[in-house]
Amino acid sequence: MEEGNEAAVTKNFIEDEIDKDLANGRYTEIVTRFPPEPNGYLHIGHAKSIILNSGLAKKYGGHFHLRFDDTNPMKEKTEFVEAIKKDVEWLGADYEGKVYFASDYFDIMYESAIKLIKKGLAYVDDLSADEIREYRGTLTEPGKNSPYRERTIEENLDLFTRMKDGEFEDGARVLRAKIDMASPNMNMRDPVIYRIAHMTHHNTGDKWCIYPMYDFAHPIEDATEGISHSICTLEFEDHRPLYDWVVNNLDYPHPPRQIEFAKLYLKNVVTGKRYIKRLVENGTVDGWDDPRLVTIAALRRRGFTPESIRMFMELSGVGKANSTSDYAMLEYCLREDLKLKKKRVMAVLDPIKLVITNYPEGVEEILEADNNLENEELGKRELSFGRELYIERSDFMIDPPKKYYRLFPGNEVRLMNAYFVKCTGYKTDENGNVTEVECTYDPETKSGSGFTGRKVKGTIHWVNARTAVPCEVRLYENIVDEEKGVYDDEGNVNVNPNSLTVLKNCFVEESLKGTDTVDQYQFVRNGFFCLDSKDSKPDALVFNRIVSLKSSYKPDKN
Repeated sequence: MEEGNEAAVTKNFIEDEIDKDLANGRYTEIVTRFPPEPNGYLHIGHAKSIILNSGLAKKYGGHFHLRFDDTNPMKEKTEFVEAIKKDVEWLGADYEGKVYFASDYFDIMYESAIKLIKKGLAYVDDLSADEIREYRGTLTEPGKNSPYRERTIEENLDLFTRMKDGEFEDGARVLRAKIDMASPNMNMRDPVIYRIAHMTHHNTGDKWCIYPMYDFAHPIEDATEGISHSICTLEFEDHRPLYDWVVNNLDYPHPPRQIEFAKLYLKNVVTGKRYIKRLVENGTVDGWDDPRLVTIAALRRRGFTPESIRMFMELSGVGKANSTSDYAMLEYCLREDLKLKKKRVMAVLDPIKLVITNYPEGVEEILEADNNLENEELGKRELSFGRELYIERSDFMIDPPKKYYRLFPGNEVRLMNAYFVKCTGYKTDENGNVTEVECTYDPETKSGSGFTGRKVKGTIHWVNARTAVPCEVRLYENIVDEEKGVYDDEGNVNVNPNSLTVLKNCFVEESLKGTDTVDQYQFVRNGFFCLDSKDSKPDALVFNRIVSLKSSYKPDKN
């Protein structure tokens, strides 16, 4: 490559910091981690952390750890562990087949607490939770020392051992770090690092009745695993001094470094676990993977692709300032990913019958159609064509407005991949609803024949009434009523009553008959759809609309 023609390499601020750490010898290998608490399903915001942390490890030839911060047995379930593993794998994050658990280090954490006590840096406190809160002070006033702060090392060791042995009730005592009750950082005012909780843990059973607090456990987990960079979101910035205090006072030779980045926010979506749990429990949605949600499981079921989510993260960028993105931007990324990769097929969602009166009865022919006009590599498929078809109800009007170029009495259109047809009449039921459209076809106008005799302004799609496959189609909108905002005054989600529309009497072309592959398709003129992974069966197909074809998002060209 000639000088000056090298492609510009743009790095985010985290990569700049990693480069410095490697250059000055602070670390010789880059090891990152994603440390979810298994108390619910992951959402789109977590995807940013997964992609960022695993991407950094891959870029620098290091390792990426999936570790469950299971220090709170009250809310954790094995179900959530398995769901999170599936999400991380689906996003393409390689954790090398090994899963880590914070609970695997409970013995190390206990010994670390003992070490701090022996150093005079931790003490057992008898104050209640309310009293600890009262003693803590405010943002403008310093806290005051607990009357138990100056217990001897021997007394603290004795009490902490008895806490571990189950001698005391929940809440009777805690272990606190001895730092500075006058610190301007509230997190450094003698934080609680162990509490009593007589509960069965999903991983360790009843071995422990004391459990470490997150701010104490997390840096120990990182240091024990040899994590080089603890990449986390901005709300942990004020916790960084405590993180550093723990690893430094426990004398780790190469303590990890915490770096914070801005969270990913999406407008008008529900990400809070307690809100989603409420929607699940009251039956508003059919589970944590309901396609109206933005959990990773829900996005996967709806038909989003890992590539589209990665593209979205790249457009969102990695920065230090919080910002909010539009859901339309995520949909744009999906369309960009799918438009050249997926087959285009015909589906009629609101059918009326079209009868070609001059087409021979009992005769069918096979037509050829491109799977994707923009990508020849996807090949072609065969379609059966006959006298009776289904078309979209919206493609026929008795008395159309101006610039309506589809079917109406006397008008001619092209049937996609087939022939010109001209409307000669229609039938209605007793309520005046159109039940059947009658047309004639011109056999000289077959697609691909090179016919140039005349032109038509409209092209509509269709399916063969005899061979078409019946199916159910689900149309999704935002679960949030955007006019009212995400939550009401009582903290409930303002649910959009039109967030789900179920269409029972739909038809897809015969090429999809019996399919059980959860793949995406473009239903021409209707949007991108996929089989529902939970409810669809080969003999009873159910399709979810992933996204419409039109986008309101305009990408930045700069």
